[in-house]
Amino acid sequence: MPTVRTNNIETYYERRGAGPPVVFVHAALLDHSMWDEQVAALSDDYTTVTYDVRGHGKTDGSDDVVYTMDRYAADLHDLFEALDLEQPVVCGLSLGGMIAQTYAAAHPGRIRGLVLADTFSPPIRTRGEWFLRRVVLNALIPPVRLLGIERVEKANVWLTDRVFGGAGGDYENVERLRESSPRMDTEEVTKVIRSITRFHETTVELGAITVPTLVLYGENELPYVKQHAAAFGATLPVAELDEIPDAGHASNLDNPAYFTAALRTFLTRTLNDTGSIGA
Repeated sequence: MPTVRTNNIETYYERRGAGPPVVFVHAALLDHSMWDEQVAALSDDYTTVTYDVRGHGKTDGSDDVVYTMDRYAADLHDLFEALDLEQPVVCGLSLGGMIAQTYAAAHPGRIRGLVLADTFSPPIRTRGEWFLRRVVLNALIPPVRLLGIERVEKANVWLTDRVFGGAGGDYENVERLRESSPRMDTEEVTKVIRSITRFHETTVELGAITVPTLVLYGENELPYVKQHAAAFGATLPVAELDEIPDAGHASNLDNPAYFTAALRTFLTRTLNDTGSIGA
């Protein structure tokens, strides 16, 4: 099983293909396998790297009392160093997008391009967003401890779809991934959820991210995530937005063909044959 040491843990990763490197960072409570369709489509032209974020999949948890985006970003930095990745494009979805933007802002010269999918930045912009990010997410923790993440998340997706039609996407895709993935420890689940609820405490200077950035979001995504997508487009120096039709929060799973085509177009435009930034 391929692993590298990142801070105080063993991090599982998979590297495939050849060419300019593209690193994928998965969503919370899933693992590297959520990117399987993108990896299969792109590894003929690019070196694709997927990995399991701290506490997920085959990557170790830790005795850390809390997890933060800065900690996850430090793990990502160690992964780059251990695998000798030269200026990769980083693609993150949801939690992965939070990690990717945190890393990109802290190390603006370390990457060539950035893809932020179905994610948001630290500032909480409205009362509704505050309720969802600070109240609803924290309220999930006690039932997760009692009933397990699968039952609680399924109920939460059902409720979300009743209020925000289609935002949960096709949850069967998530269930399928869970069936073939290692079960997460409840304490790790708790620390991951809390890291998201505390993202507003993280400093991310979006203006420092000067590389080409693609912002993707599902057509049926939560309204506040769409608002953050628009803010990325207005704030990041070199950014383009693309709405994924017929998709919710996990847009790469809900409409993999469109997502992958958009990603390929961005990579082709951003990287030339020698891996430099394109126009």
